[in-house]
Amino acid sequence: MKDLLLIAAMAALGAGTVGLAAAPAVRLLRRRSVAASLFAVAVVAAAAMTAGTVMVAQAMFLSDHDLGVVMAVVGMSALAAQVPAQLIGRRVVAGSRALVAATDRLGSDEGFTAPPGLPTSELTALGRALEDTSARLAASRRREHALEASRRELIAWISHDLRTPLAGLRAMAESLEDGVADDPARYHRQIRTEVDRLSGMVDDLFELSRIHAGALTLSLARVCAYDLVDEALSGARPLAREHGVRLVDGGVAAEPVEVDGREMARVLANLLVNAIRATPADGTVAVAARREGDAVVLSVQDGCGGIPPQDLPRVFDTGWRGGAARSPRHVTGDSREHHGDTGAGLGLAIVRGIVEAHAGQATVRNVQGGCCFEVILPTPGHRLRPTVGAAQV
Repeated sequence: MKDLLLIAAMAALGAGTVGLAAAPAVRLLRRRSVAASLFAVAVVAAAAMTAGTVMVAQAMFLSDHDLGVVMAVVGMSALAAQVPAQLIGRRVVAGSRALVAATDRLGSDEGFTAPPGLPTSELTALGRALEDTSARLAASRRREHALEASRRELIAWISHDLRTPLAGLRAMAESLEDGVADDPARYHRQIRTEVDRLSGMVDDLFELSRIHAGALTLSLARVCAYDLVDEALSGARPLAREHGVRLVDGGVAAEPVEVDGREMARVLANLLVNAIRATPADGTVAVAARREGDAVVLSVQDGCGGIPPQDLPRVFDTGWRGGAARSPRHVTGDSREHHGDTGAGLGLAIVRGIVEAHAGQATVRNVQGGCCFEVILPTPGHRLRPTVGAAQV
């Protein structure tokens, strides 16, 4: 047993001496290619094995012939070890270079695809991770382009919608100032109407800016969905009578929800006014509330005739206002246009922002004769993390 321990100690001494002597060279190669590092490791391993073997062989007082045989075997083994080290190193380097070359397509429209046959599981995992990253970057780029397009569209519409009332206000003010207005009271009423319209646009812009900045503060309280719907219907009935539209209860369940009552009232008001403006005279707007699993669904169904399928994904985008096919009365698809006040494509964007701040979801789909807007809210105790940065108090 002592002899074995002595032999092991001598072999460790010889191998350790070589390892310490080779440490500076290995350190210099740490930033070189993988092939060079593998070659250095193989050389150091072979040299350490040779040094340990030589020390043990000398201690055993082998003959020159036997020592030569041992050294020949060790030498050939060391040389043979270099071949797989070089082959593996070359494959790893080739795989790494293929990944580097493929990263030029990272996040591009054509997409990143990891090269096939990567030599190691680590490189394969890296390739998959880069594919996932590329897909997320491409999706982010598409969202950025869509947002930029909606911003440009919004600026164009707001510029148009500001120019029209301002021109009218200036003309009416000049007529009153010159004393040529045949009915000053009517001019004053029109001025008040236009001012209210501009004020509504400013309020919508301010609300949307708070949503996008994550500064929308929610004062959450547990309320009944029935009360929310009843209040919204009461506020929308005068407009419905003016347009000859019937508001009907499509089945409202008394389910509890935890929401900011003021903000959610704005959501329902926007959806109801949007539906009323889009529905022709003698049409019907139905409001409902139901429980679905861990969520409460508030829905507003109109008789607008439907939204083109290609436009459905953009209904809640900022600045989008649909096309003439939105309704039989040739009005556009956004609640602000239907309001008759701002028309800047903000109403439904505000709806989505407020609903998402409540960790909910706003959706729209075509139904027979019109479309159905749905607000999906989590029930108390099943609240999700908000998808829009909204402070809660």
